Amino acid sequence: MDLETFIVATYCLIDEALATVLDGQRLRQRGPQPVLADSEVLTMEVVGEFLGLDQDRAIYDHFRRHHAELFPALPTVQRTTFARQAANLWRIKERIWQLMLAQVPHDPVVSVVDSFPVPVCRFARAYRCRLFQGDAAFGRDELNRQTYYGFRCHVRCCRPGVIATVSLAPANAADVTVLPELVAHAQGFAIGDRNYWSPDLTDELQARGLALLAPYRSAKRDPAPRRSRFLSRIRYRIETTFGQLVERYHIKRVWARDLWHFSSRVLRKVLSHTITIVLNAALGVGLIGPM
Repeated sequence: MDLETFIVATYCLIDEALATVLDGQRLRQRGPQPVLADSEVLTMEVVGEFLGLDQDRAIYDHFRRHHAELFPALPTVQRTTFARQAANLWRIKERIWQLMLAQVPHDPVVSVVDSFPVPVCRFARAYRCRLFQGDAAFGRDELNRQTYYGFRCHVRCCRPGVIATVSLAPANAADVTVLPELVAHAQGFAIGDRNYWSPDLTDELQARGLALLAPYRSAKRDPAPRRSRFLSRIRYRIETTFGQLVERYHIKRVWARDLWHFSSRVLRKVLSHTITIVLNAALGVGLIGPM
């Protein structure tokens, strides 16, 4: 699929989904309608994120320079107006994402949960950083073995790599404390790493129909190492999804200055990821790859 076909297919998907979500109701109760249709703005966001354009300015400039014929009203709209309209559509993005999840072929019974660090600045600047005061915190990045200031992005992923739930939490929030929110609507099995080992939480989730499977917290004293290795092989799929979010969608680049705008940016990355899987499934490709 070439890029222009990808843009048109994404627009058709979003336009139909937007009509379903609104169900005949007006999105704006007062004031004039925007020059750019909401489906056009959402399409540019989704495609722009897939292309690695994670700033509003970059998305606006790219489509104005290279695809103005597909969005004829774009040259008459200022960049700030485009960015404001995109940010105000965060609730619609969430509802369209949930609608798209129903169209993605996946197994909702088997979930994999994990998290990754999202620093908001370099550690040397952390004590002077005024961004996200009261929201971000200091935490430990076990992979890089260093302390950082920012958030952790918690994800529930269903096989074969579909993002079902995403949540932002301060960097010092333990995985087990965020897990109940992450699996609030899940049923079946949730597989995590050793950070999710909690007999009390396992019993609590079991009572409402969700089996939490996690290796014993200590690898040296693990009473069932073969079981732990088996769970690790299953949960490895989420690492592929994390790689897509970090490398293609640049989710660790925090361009926002407050949690509301940052959450909106994360949401549009997840929406782009999901829509791309929908299109790939329609083409018989499978997970995200060259289109």
